[in-house]
Amino acid sequence: MKEILHKVINFINLHTGEEDRLKVLENVKANISFRGSNFWILACAIVVACVGLNVNSTAVVIGAMLISPLMGPIVGAGFGLGIYDFNLLKKALKNLLIATIVGLVVSTFYFYLSPFKETQSELLSRTSPNIYDIFIAFFGGLVGVIAITRVEKGNPIPGVAIATALMPPLCTAGYGLAIGNYSYFFGAIYLYVINCVFICIATFLIVKYLKYPSAKQIDETKEKKVKYAMTSLILVMIIPSVYFAYILIQEKKYNQKIELFISDEFTAKGYTILYKKIKTNVSPKNIELVFLAKKTSDDELKVLNKRLKTYGVENTELKIRQDTTDIKKYISNQINFEKATINKKDLTILELEKQIKRNNYNNAVILAEAKIIFPEIENLSISNHIYDENTEKAQIIPVLVYKSKRELNRASKTKFVLWLQQRLSKEKVEVYRQI
Repeated sequence: MKEILHKVINFINLHTGEEDRLKVLENVKANISFRGSNFWILACAIVVACVGLNVNSTAVVIGAMLISPLMGPIVGAGFGLGIYDFNLLKKALKNLLIATIVGLVVSTFYFYLSPFKETQSELLSRTSPNIYDIFIAFFGGLVGVIAITRVEKGNPIPGVAIATALMPPLCTAGYGLAIGNYSYFFGAIYLYVINCVFICIATFLIVKYLKYPSAKQIDETKEKKVKYAMTSLILVMIIPSVYFAYILIQEKKYNQKIELFISDEFTAKGYTILYKKIKTNVSPKNIELVFLAKKTSDDELKVLNKRLKTYGVENTELKIRQDTTDIKKYISNQINFEKATINKKDLTILELEKQIKRNNYNNAVILAEAKIIFPEIENLSISNHIYDENTEKAQIIPVLVYKSKRELNRASKTKFVLWLQQRLSKEKVEVYRQI
């Protein structure tokens, strides 16, 4: 039994595969400062994150998370606390503060200048942190620090950068400042602080578990102060996030009850709903519906409002819009929107067809015409080729390869090229003989 227990302990022992501690500390200290390349990487990450959030591109936001160097000073602060190196702690916090200010200034400036001010889902998801964000930050931080202290770093580092998501909430806070929405700003900055604090705490715990030697001797009183400060910080972060999590769960339960009510009372009975809007920021809350054909009397509406309570929906009023003018206008708008979408698709298809025709040549017809002027040509093939692709000098040039018993002389080739330019309506054509 002892042998099995010993094997299990060795199997999960974090000291196995541990990197040299001096080397780990050197790497941690090197990644704290935002100077030189780190500064430029930070600036690029901020811009990339802002663009991703602005156009609602998850892929771009993930890219910003991967290139962001913000983890460096946070991990440095955790190591500084863990080994009681307060100079390291001060340096890490100073650099983190600088990075935070730079991030806020750049993101605010970007969103202020951006013509697109709509609050996208990528932005909105960073304005209401809850207890789950704490779990993500803490366990993501644990994985990151464990990976940093390993000889083989492996794959966790990119995953940690994505999971802990430091850059997007910082840029979302800048968005809140740019549009003057301070609830967005405080929600996003709170999420950013949560991530920073719990990554730091995770780092502190791993450093203590691995028993990194203290940088200086510290008395028990100071050690207790550090522990009390961290405990207080954890409570300050957790209590509001638990409240936000409770609000989120209640909101989801409310929406589920509303969907069940609509499904049972209308959809299951064959009534087509054209429009649905739920307002939760008013008192009482509102459910607004528009039907395709159903007419609802005042008495029926009162009964439906009473039935809401049987579904556990309190402080909510059901409103059914029955103004035929509004319904016709809604249907007309939907039809016009569909028509516009179809027309846009038709135009796109037509343009693509034209492009395909422009880029494809009827080799048989061109060969028949060419043989009349140049009898020595036996066969030919022509197609478009892109030169200097992905540059400002990119151009599409038709390239013709002909087959003949002997090569065209200079005068015939010049005449052939001029004829092709006229025939294809192209300024430039390249001609080669098949060898």
